[in-house]
Amino acid sequence: MTHRPNDEPGRSVLPRWVRGPQDFVGGIALMAIAALALWASSDLPGMHGFSFGAGTAPRMFGILLLGLGFAIMVVGLVTGGPHLAAYHWRGPLFISLAILTFAISIRPLGLVISGLASFLISALGSSETRWMEAIIVGICLTIGCAVLFPYVLGLPMPLFPRFLIR
Repeated sequence: MTHRPNDEPGRSVLPRWVRGPQDFVGGIALMAIAALALWASSDLPGMHGFSFGAGTAPRMFGILLLGLGFAIMVVGLVTGGPHLAAYHWRGPLFISLAILTFAISIRPLGLVISGLASFLISALGSSETRWMEAIIVGICLTIGCAVLFPYVLGLPMPLFPRFLIR
C-alpha cells in the first residue's frame, strides 16, 4: 500500500503563502484534536496550581499537542513540502465499523464471536487483504484474547453468546 503525496503542482484550495500544504493541514488537524481534548477535560478536577487530579494528564497532553501542532503548522508555512495526499475513506470507515461492531456485540455474542467478527470487518479496510491469512490471524488473536482477558487478567467478559451458555 504505497500512497505517496501528489508531487505535481496542481490546483490547491490553500493560499499560495502555504509552502508545505501537508504540514500545514496536519498541524491544524493536531491543534483541532488538542482543542477537543482540552474542551473534553475542562470539567475534570486538577491542574490548578499544584493540585493534581483526573484532568491533569489530559490537559498537559492537550497543551503539548496544541504546541506541537502549532509548530508543525508554522513549518508548513515557512518551508516547502509535499502537496496533500489523496485521502481514502475505506480504511477509517471499516476500522470505525469494526470498533462499533465490537462495542455493540460483546455482551450478547461474547468475546469469541465479536472479536473475530470485528477483526474480519477491519480487514475489509484494505484492498490488499489475503482472506485465508486474515482468517488464520483472526482465529489466533481471538484465542489469545479469550485466554488473556478472562483468565490471565481476570476480567469478567463473556466468552460465548448467552444462548449457548444456558
